[in-house]
Formats: sequence, C-alpha cells, structure tokens
Amino acid sequence: MDLVNAGTRVPAPGGPPTEDLWAVLSPAIVATGVLAVALAVYAARTRRLGRFNDEEMDDRGIGGLFHRAVRHFFAWLMRPLWQGLVAAGVPPNAITTLALGLALGAGIGVALGRFGLGGWLFIAAGALDFLDGRVAREAGQATRSGAVLDSVVDRYCESALLVGLAWYYRGSATLVAALLALTGSLFVPYVRARGEAIGVVMKEVGFMQRAERVVLLGFGVAFAPVLQALVFPGAARPSYHLAIAVLWLLAITSHITALQRLLFLLRSLGGRAASALGSFGRAPHALVTSLVATLADYVVAQQSVELGVLSPPVATALGCVVGGVIAFTLSRNWAFGATRGPLSTQAARYAFVSGTSAALNAGAVALFLLVPDASYPLAWVVARALVFLTWNYPLSNGFAFPPAERTVTLAKPASPPLSMPRVTSGAKVAT
Repeated sequence: MDLVNAGTRVPAPGGPPTEDLWAVLSPAIVATGVLAVALAVYAARTRRLGRFNDEEMDDRGIGGLFHRAVRHFFAWLMRPLWQGLVAAGVPPNAITTLALGLALGAGIGVALGRFGLGGWLFIAAGALDFLDGRVAREAGQATRSGAVLDSVVDRYCESALLVGLAWYYRGSATLVAALLALTGSLFVPYVRARGEAIGVVMKEVGFMQRAERVVLLGFGVAFAPVLQALVFPGAARPSYHLAIAVLWLLAITSHITALQRLLFLLRSLGGRAASALGSFGRAPHALVTSLVATLADYVVAQQSVELGVLSPPVATALGCVVGGVIAFTLSRNWAFGATRGPLSTQAARYAFVSGTSAALNAGAVALFLLVPDASYPLAWVVARALVFLTWNYPLSNGFAFPPAERTVTLAKPASPPLSMPRVTSGAKVAT
C-alpha cells in the first residue's frame, strides 16, 4: 500500500475546488477574520491607552525576523487564552504534552500527504508552546524542570513535522532540504544553550529563531495544497511546491543562524579559534591564490601534452610542481604575508598542506562521482571548495603560515564582555 497517496484527494483538472481544498482554506478564513477584528480592536486600544507592552517579549531580545511590535501584538492577542487557562486550573505540563501530541499528528499528516492538516496542527502546537510557559508563570507553577521539559518537547515538535516531510519527499532531492532543515533546527538552539551554559548571553543573536521557524514552516505547509490545487491541479502525487520552497529556505537560513551564533560565541570566548576567525579575512586572497595556481597547473600540463613535449604523466607532475611553487610564493608573500618565517620550514609545511589537500581532493571527487549521472566538472569544483574550506585554508592559516611569522597581522576582533544569563524558573533553555 502506498502510504503517500493513501487518502489523498486530488482536484480534477479545471474542476471546482474539492472538499479537501476548502478544508485547508476554512481555518485560514477563520484565522484571517479573527486577526482582522483583533487588529481593529488593538488599534483602538492603542489610540486610547497607548502602546501595549509585554515585559517577557522585551526580555526575549531583539533577534529574529519579527518586529518587536508584532511580538507585543501577539502577546496581547494570546493574553485572554492563558488567563482563561490559569482560571480553569489547567496544568502547564499538560499544555506542553498536548503540543507534542499535535506535532506528532502533524508529522503523520504530512507523511501521508495531508499537508493542510499537518500545517494547521503544527501551528496549533506552536501556539500551545507559547501558552504553556505563560500559564506556568501566571499560576506560580514555573519550575526549572518544567522549562527543561518544554525545551526538549520543542525539539521533538519541530523534528516530528520535518521527519514527516522527509518521509513524504523520500526518493527526491527535496529529501536533502528536509534533512538540512532538521539538522539546522536542532543546531540553532544547541549553540545558544551551549553558549549560555558557560555564561554568554545569545538571545539577540540570529534571525531564524524558533518563532520564525514555526510560522514559516507551519503556514508554508498549510497553504501548500492551495497553491498545488490552483496552479498544478490533477497531479497523482502532489509535489506541494510551496512546501519545497519553504524547506529549502529553512534549510539555508537555519544553518546560517547557527553559524551566526557559533561565530558570536567563539569571538566572545576568545582563544585560538577566535584568532582564526579574526584572520578569516585572508580567505579571499587564499582563494585567488589557489585559483591562479590551479590555472597555471592546468595550462602547463595541457600545453606540454598537446605540443608533444612531455608524456601525460610527466606533464601532470610538472604542472603540479609549477602550480605548487606559484601557490607557495603567492601565499607567503601576498595571501598571508608571512615573510618573517624561515623559507625552508614554510616550504616543508606547505608541501604537507598541498600533498594532503591533493589526496583529499581526489578522494572527494571519487566520492561525488558515486552519485548517478554525476558531472565530473561539478564534482571537481565541489570537492575543491569543500577541501579548501575545511582543510587547506585552516591548515595554511594556522600551520604553514602562522600569525607569528606574518609581517602584518589583522586586527583582533573585539570580544564583547561576558555576562551571566539570568536563570528564572519559567525561562526557556534555548530557542
């Protein structure tokens, strides 16, 4: 039985919207109506009493894509809900676990091709995630154990939907986006939690935080069937292009956010890792040096063979030698400016860098060529870029041409003062 297509209703080409489409639109219509009324009431309230301010929203920092005014409006909109839950005596941990149940349902829904159902369930889970902490603090039931439970459940909620999407898109390139989005959504809070555990406040670092991820992923998945029915009707197995676009966007931006936080954390802590980051400005020069040396290597080897001067093996070896000499000369005198160091020692160290990089490049190309119908030029470029970023440049920067041997050193990045995060019983661990 095909679990992907089971129960999926597809509108007939050119026909009217099906019941499934209206089932997807109904929550959106209701939500839009409620939002319109709420905005009108909020505007009237602001004119009469002034701008509404929520202290907890201010305490969350200014990071993220949502403007502070949007956050305060959302807190005002949700306030009657958490006050009602407190009055009813609903335990906050029950709200947390209900959010997990809805998120698991969302993951199952998208895995079976019910993107509308899955998207709205995920949005509801995100709203409950906001409410549980507020209910705990308003009711005086906030504890550290509850905060830890809430943060762990947050990770499971996001993972549930992304795993469901990965299952639906298995066998296609979109699976890569789903897996990258999954890992990115886990690394973003992990870097923050790791930093704040050692005293670095990071709540204002990064733009793709949890609230942004929930809204982007939830609404992107919920409205994907609408776009599919209007633009691509009649597909036997819908691709849901809006969900695909959202997955790729989340895959890229979540990892960018994680790297933002990592760079901020390393600079805050100082040490050798921070010094390496401070010298990362030399990477463009090093990249140009690598490209020039590679071009010289290719020209020497190619022309030697075409002119019949040398055999291919000898021409290849000569090209490597010429390219290596050019790369070493440019690296020492221009890319890194390490003219204070002993020439012979630097040459020996750079020979090690070049030799190991060549071996890694060969292995990476062979690995990429295992992909069916892989392009050799593309595999060559990707391998070169990967080896340059992960091995060649870091080793050249810190080993072949260390900072102590440079004529001119880059300015050390300023390290912001460390400040211990405040620990409150109802605070989230990380987002």
